[in-house]
Amino acid sequence: MGIFEIFLKKKELIPLVTFVSLAGLGAVSASVYSLFKTDVILNRSKNPEPWENVDPTQPQKLLSINQQWRPIEELQNVKNLTK
Repeated sequence: MGIFEIFLKKKELIPLVTFVSLAGLGAVSASVYSLFKTDVILNRSKNPEPWENVDPTQPQKLLSINQQWRPIEELQNVKNLTK
């Protein structure tokens, strides 16, 4: 008995299987999307501080509304002192 024969006999399963499949596909695609973001660390031995390489002018969110970046003076002073 194939999957299509089951769907023909029990038509109420079609929406359930559709929505569960779409939710699973969405979860997998969101996971794959987040793997390619700059703030995700997969290999810490290669680059232990990847946040130093993040471009502050590039938005890091999927949707950014009115994002403005300006450096914080205290953090810049600490960063310059530690280098």
